[in-house]
Amino acid sequence: MTHLYRAHAESTRLTPAEVTELTAAAVAAADTAYARYSDFRVGAAVRTDRRLYRGANIENASFSLGLCAERTALARAVTDGYSEILAIAVACVSAPATSDLSSLMPCGACRQWLAEFAEPGTEIFICGPTPELSPLFTLAELMPIPFTMPPRPTGG
Repeated sequence: MTHLYRAHAESTRLTPAEVTELTAAAVAAADTAYARYSDFRVGAAVRTDRRLYRGANIENASFSLGLCAERTALARAVTDGYSEILAIAVACVSAPATSDLSSLMPCGACRQWLAEFAEPGTEIFICGPTPELSPLFTLAELMPIPFTMPPRPTGG
């Protein structure tokens, strides 16, 4: 398979050591996933300008009430008063090597959360089961036109 996207080593925001730390944290976070219904464990790690935050997917018998790993990690960073999100890694440790890249990507809700709390240039590292399934994207590439609220009307 030809690699269609950038490799993790092509990061412009993180050093190689920081990329390794971030992606390893995402993989480790997947071990804490509550995936009792799907057995599809996902971990995420958010690198801010101050520290690293981890999160894992949390499923619920009422599927729509589950929480993705990306949003879990982002919520931890936001409630801790982060200053700037530099990057996020998403590790789908249960994905088979035959997976399609689309099944490893952040869902639409997670992309919108990223658009709320990160800048378009924020790097997103996908940690799939093979190098071909472990590309690097920017938020702008994954969510080129995010939803934004229109400005509030002023005075009268």
